[in-house]
Amino acid sequence: MAGGGLQGAKKRKREHAEGKAKPRKQVKGGGDGAKRKSHSAAGGYTAHGGAGEVVARKKTPVTPKEKRLAAKEMSEARKMKRRQHYSLEKELTKLWEKMRCHDVSKEERSKAVSQAIHKMDGKYLDIATSHVTARVLQTCVKWCSESERDAIFDVLQPHLLTLSCKKYAVFLVKKLIELASKKQFASFISSLHGRVANLLHHTIGAAVVDYAFQRGTQRQKRQLLVELYSPELQLFKDLTVQSSSCLIDTISKLGLQISSVLLHMTIVIDKILEKGTVEYLIVHTAILEYFTIADKTSASDAICQLIPLLTQGALIIDGDEPTNAPELPKKAKAKKKRSKEPLIVRIMQTREGLKLGISCVKYGSAKDRKKIIKSLKGHIMKLALSDFGCLFLICIISIVDDTKLVNKIVIQELVKHLKQLIFDKNGRRPLLQLLHPFCSRYLSPNDLACLNYNVPSLSSTEVETSESAIGVITENKLDDVTAQDPNGLEGKQIVFESKKDPLQRRHELLIKSELAEALVQSCIENVGELLRTNFGKEVLYEMAVGGKDNVLDGLTDRIHMLHDAIASDAAQPKTEDTEHAFENFFSSRVIRRMVIDCPAFAVTLWRKALQGKCKIWAEGHSSKVVASFLESPSTEVKDLAKPELQPLVDAGILKVPDPKVVQK
Repeated sequence: MAGGGLQGAKKRKREHAEGKAKPRKQVKGGGDGAKRKSHSAAGGYTAHGGAGEVVARKKTPVTPKEKRLAAKEMSEARKMKRRQHYSLEKELTKLWEKMRCHDVSKEERSKAVSQAIHKMDGKYLDIATSHVTARVLQTCVKWCSESERDAIFDVLQPHLLTLSCKKYAVFLVKKLIELASKKQFASFISSLHGRVANLLHHTIGAAVVDYAFQRGTQRQKRQLLVELYSPELQLFKDLTVQSSSCLIDTISKLGLQISSVLLHMTIVIDKILEKGTVEYLIVHTAILEYFTIADKTSASDAICQLIPLLTQGALIIDGDEPTNAPELPKKAKAKKKRSKEPLIVRIMQTREGLKLGISCVKYGSAKDRKKIIKSLKGHIMKLALSDFGCLFLICIISIVDDTKLVNKIVIQELVKHLKQLIFDKNGRRPLLQLLHPFCSRYLSPNDLACLNYNVPSLSSTEVETSESAIGVITENKLDDVTAQDPNGLEGKQIVFESKKDPLQRRHELLIKSELAEALVQSCIENVGELLRTNFGKEVLYEMAVGGKDNVLDGLTDRIHMLHDAIASDAAQPKTEDTEHAFENFFSSRVIRRMVIDCPAFAVTLWRKALQGKCKIWAEGHSSKVVASFLESPSTEVKDLAKPELQPLVDAGILKVPDPKVVQK
């Protein structure tokens, strides 16, 4: 039908052009009908008066510019009808453009903020829920005076929990919490009573609860956390104000039934896992507390639900208000990149998040471990350079038996950035773990305790959770035990459900992956800088002595080349530009350790740098290096150096530490 109509129209045009157009039929009903038809065709305008007097018809938009202006006018008219405060929104947006700029003066910004607050007075709730003006109010809260901020807080305080679940108002609530006084923050914490669990199920509200949890005192944190333990603690506010430090103490002090607490926490945590709001610190803390009382089945189910959530991207991306700063494109790029990160990377910002990740690796199946490692692709360096992420990588390379997968995803990424890693405080730790596992020199007692974290019901020494077992389950006190004995965990493997021999795993990750070869080469190329830096010297030392258990046995020739490079640097004459290796604070001490622990290096250093020159280096920091030849347990090293050093000792020029003191 449409095609026929189009063809007919073309035919009429062609006939009209050729002069063959048929005369139109006269409209029935007389002239009035014709006039009516003419009136409608003319768009509602008729001619009046004498000849030449015609009322101008309404001009329809023809050019693109006219069409854009007409569309804009129509859009403005629709917005005026749809939005209650549309005119106010336009005024506030103009003021916001002034106050948010970085180059605006304090006086101008203060004036713009005061004007905006005056215009918003009495309409704060409507303003806070609008996606256009919520950011204006947020900026005003940030830059306004304390009295103005208090007035805004007082008006919005009864509605803060409602606003916490709104997509755009949530950032305003977080800003109010950040800048709130102690009294205002305490009142907000009090208003959360009985609603913590419900808000944690909400994908937006959970961010506000967690933000308050992180900013709260230890007492306020417990006040929020204990509501997740039992219904009684949600109903009776007085019970939440108690000084217990963990779930076990709470159960003991309040006389709660462990079976009832376990059932309630299982329901709460299952809802949180179903919603996927697992990126928050309060959730991590609650799950770790849950593990202390959970039976084997409950703990396994929770971990099985956690792993798919942690290996996918974040549901919510927190963001600050936009700015006109030059780095805006970089911020947008970083935000976009962060949305692709798996949650397991994002939660490595806290010790609780680290423990949760370690529990997933330890107690997950081989398939789960493979899924976790694959999700880390492209994020290895970010983990390696962070405080807790490097410990998570240590856990992976110490537990996972699939060394081919670890080599492909983890090791190869580390090899590409070796120079950056060996000079970084955190980046060197995964490398040192392969060279000398769980060494208290490189890992603090708290770090070792985290790596040794285990879920009681899933560990090899399983403890049945019952009413009488409350005093037995004290896994959370492991940190205190380790702090008293820093060397207690050194050398112990944290392997659970791993079948491969630890030494074989280290050999495959170091030698077969060619990591050790690249590491030796990097050390040779940067030997002078490594000697004189606090963090780099540790990697250099472990490579020079061949690692623990002689793990670098297959690279003897390359290690001898490293010894020659260190000795060559030490053999350089003194200059004013660079501090000599024997006199530098860091290098003198690490060379002394190498001499004592590695006889092969001691012989090379003596022949290249010290033989016949000991009197020059017998004072200052360098005297520690010279004296170390007499402290060496190797007879060969002592016999080599004694003829030249003994006269210096007898003359009182060189002082050798008491062997008992050195041993101590």
